[in-house]
Amino acid sequence: MTEEREAPYGWVVVWACFSALAVIFGVSYSFAAFFEPFADAFGATRAEVSLVFGLSGLLYFVLGAFAGMLSDRLGPARVAASGMICIALALLAGSLARSMTEMTLAYGVGLGVGIALVYSPAIGCVQPWFTRRRGLAAGIASAGIGAGTLLVPLLAAAAIGRWQWRHAMWAIALGVLTIGLAAALLLRRAPQAVRRADGHVPGLPLGGVLASARFRWLYAMCLLSAPSMFVPFAHLSAAARDLGVDEARAVGLVGLIGVGSLVGRFAVAAVADRIGRPRALVAATAGLGLSMLLWLAAREYVLLAAFALAMGLAYGGSVSLMPALCMDMFGARAVSSSIGVLYTGAAFGNLGGPWLAGRVFDATGSYAGVVAACALLSAAATVAAWRAVRRADGGAR
Repeated sequence: MTEEREAPYGWVVVWACFSALAVIFGVSYSFAAFFEPFADAFGATRAEVSLVFGLSGLLYFVLGAFAGMLSDRLGPARVAASGMICIALALLAGSLARSMTEMTLAYGVGLGVGIALVYSPAIGCVQPWFTRRRGLAAGIASAGIGAGTLLVPLLAAAAIGRWQWRHAMWAIALGVLTIGLAAALLLRRAPQAVRRADGHVPGLPLGGVLASARFRWLYAMCLLSAPSMFVPFAHLSAAARDLGVDEARAVGLVGLIGVGSLVGRFAVAAVADRIGRPRALVAATAGLGLSMLLWLAAREYVLLAAFALAMGLAYGGSVSLMPALCMDMFGARAVSSSIGVLYTGAAFGNLGGPWLAGRVFDATGSYAGVVAACALLSAAATVAAWRAVRRADGGAR
């Protein structure tokens, strides 16, 4: 399919994906605004509260593989719409929780399942619509994560201040059922991802993708870089409060990650057009680890803000590149499934990273050891990224 034959509806899918990702990750990362209210309401430690965020992430990354398979069979709109409904129900159930255990089951489990049903189907259905403009389309679509990260935590904090946290969850659920559900219903599978008359779809089957050494290195990269991606979302605001930063600016650090992420998706896409997506992925992964040094050195708000922007830049760039690279390397046949399986590598870092960070802080009163460990893991992730893409270096644009 040449550039001229790229269907106009592909751009509808791009913006629908943008909106869907803004909703689901905005809800997920609004956890920063609920961190202190949960701890105060249930008398919980930071490790216990962090487990809610970690469990949610574990589920949406692990179950994303199955959601991708469902999407490949049933179509992205049905699967993603059911996920939006699940997220809204999880928020409503969380607003009724009477203990940290109930909150973990409602908000952690319910939200994780719902996001899983949206994420892989939404991001996976974008890539097959495009050829030359695939990187741009993927960058715009995944920028929804940054937009949601910027806006929704701030809206959640404002809602908590006005209505208290339980009613704030009701308001967010209403937004999911309006904006999120409408976006999900606009998602549509690309013509080239539909079976041809001979019964085949171009590209490798899922088994062939999983057997590829290149895929295994990509998986290792996701696994090793996950703590650096998710520990800040759970703990950066709390670290800022420990330095005496007020609540609004502390929660606003998550918004700054969102700003960096938005910029990163487009800036890295522009760089990738010049040097290729393989090299750009290696650079973004290395940048994620280097950003941790800013947090390690931070003793005041300015450095924490610089870290949030730098971390968001690298995080946004790497996340936006991976779906397009999956399409480049493995084709359209099992693109949603392969992206879903790939992101299970992030699941364990999402669960273990924030929880271990909370345990370390509860025991030592400091995040320094965790941040240093994240930097080292990101260095190893950079090596894995290089091994995954070195054969494609300069080839995928």
